[in-house]
Amino acid sequence: MPVNDPVGDMLTRLRNASRARHDKVVIPHSKLKLEIIKVLKDEGYIGEFTVHELKPQNEITVQLKYGPDRAPAITGIRRVSKPGLRRYVNSREIPQVLGGLGISVLSTSRGIMVDTEARKQKVGGELLCTVY
Repeated sequence: MPVNDPVGDMLTRLRNASRARHDKVVIPHSKLKLEIIKVLKDEGYIGEFTVHELKPQNEITVQLKYGPDRAPAITGIRRVSKPGLRRYVNSREIPQVLGGLGISVLSTSRGIMVDTEARKQKVGGELLCTVY
């Protein structure tokens, strides 16, 4: 079934699987989704991920992370820039999530990066999502 917002679909799959305490979640593959997953892994919100070469579309299997008492590492994940209303910010307008406890993921001219890295490089872009 075609999806109008593939990134929003991926974030919803991660949110639902995390709340249901699943060990892993399978997501349809795209380059953008893979880069977002790499950023989430680097920031410690998810565990390992693997890309499966399948026909007609590849898949990404993501291992979810949990803390003590199976508390999910991702307590909240929200899509900011949507297909109907894109949200672009410059480096001075990048919002802090929960006073710096969470992250914002941006699509910049230098690739997908987290808010702290974008501020450091003084580059803005499309504000894809926030994670905390």
